[in-house]
Amino acid sequence: MRIVSILENQKVEKRIAITPDIAKKYISLGFEISLVEKYGEHLGFKDSDYKKLGVKISSNETETLSNADIILQLGLLSEENLLNLKENQTLVGVFNPYDNKEKIENLSKKNINIFSLEMLPRITRAQSMDILSSQANLAGYKAVIESFANFEKAIPMMMTAAGTIPAAKVLVVGAGVAGLQAIATAKRMGAIVFATDVRMASKEQVESLGGKFLTVEGSENLETEGGYAKEASEEFKKKQEDLLTETLKKIDIVICTALIPGKKAPLIIKSYMIDNMQSGSVIYDLAAIQGGNSEFTEVDKIIIKNGVKIMGEANILNKLPVSASNLYSKNVFNFLSNLYDKENKKININLEDEIIKKTLIK
Repeated sequence: MRIVSILENQKVEKRIAITPDIAKKYISLGFEISLVEKYGEHLGFKDSDYKKLGVKISSNETETLSNADIILQLGLLSEENLLNLKENQTLVGVFNPYDNKEKIENLSKKNINIFSLEMLPRITRAQSMDILSSQANLAGYKAVIESFANFEKAIPMMMTAAGTIPAAKVLVVGAGVAGLQAIATAKRMGAIVFATDVRMASKEQVESLGGKFLTVEGSENLETEGGYAKEASEEFKKKQEDLLTETLKKIDIVICTALIPGKKAPLIIKSYMIDNMQSGSVIYDLAAIQGGNSEFTEVDKIIIKNGVKIMGEANILNKLPVSASNLYSKNVFNFLSNLYDKENKKININLEDEIIKKTLIK
């Protein structure tokens, strides 16, 4: 069976789905690998690195796709490339079925198997395939680095002969994978860290990393069976707003990570809260692409309101594309290993397997 991958639109996505190390693993399983020219060159992976492993390099993108049995990508292919796909091919990536319903419906008419990995169930067996967690870890880390770079004061406490510089105070909104990594990174760099989340189960995790968990009085545990946050009640939102309003007066840096799968990001930090923040503070909004947790967030812009810098990017992982590609390609390999019947050398779509059933979107 032949696995192929082509470059994503480089303006929006620099990650790749097959690194040389992972190409070697696929070949050892008996797959043929075919990639387009300069597939990994922008990340330092030369065509020659792939060729010496036995990977075929093609200059024809259309031909590469049409000869594939399995296509591995980050996002959905362009309209033109989708038209070139053939019946019974298998497409694996992160396809956002909520926003791409029409394109996915059209592909299903060709009997193309589409697996979208953000739909993986939160079960132990799927952890090695969990692309959301691996990428969110990096995003949480990088959000802290980016926000600290835009904060014009020192982060750790420093005692000098001229006086003491106090440690920066960081608030992490949302203590999922990205939030927990943000807490750990900020703490390692010497900040005083606070965190808030609608899931009470996060309290212990936050405190184990040295952060202080801010609890809304009379909190309810707003967690789905899959481990994601769910929408809060209006009463809870009001209590959370009151707590945040007071807390933000003394915070220097805010890292926003709150997302609800398939929905617009919840608006948590409102205009009047920002008005009460200290001038020179920074808000880094990881939810920017889904509308943002902050009222003034704009994708790929730094907005300044009342002296507060508010920033968020369409794809922060483009700033860590090598690390992100290494983790993503391993996740995909683990997923495909579960999907592949090695003995009969074919894809086995076993709908009794929860991992396969939940990720097969058409």
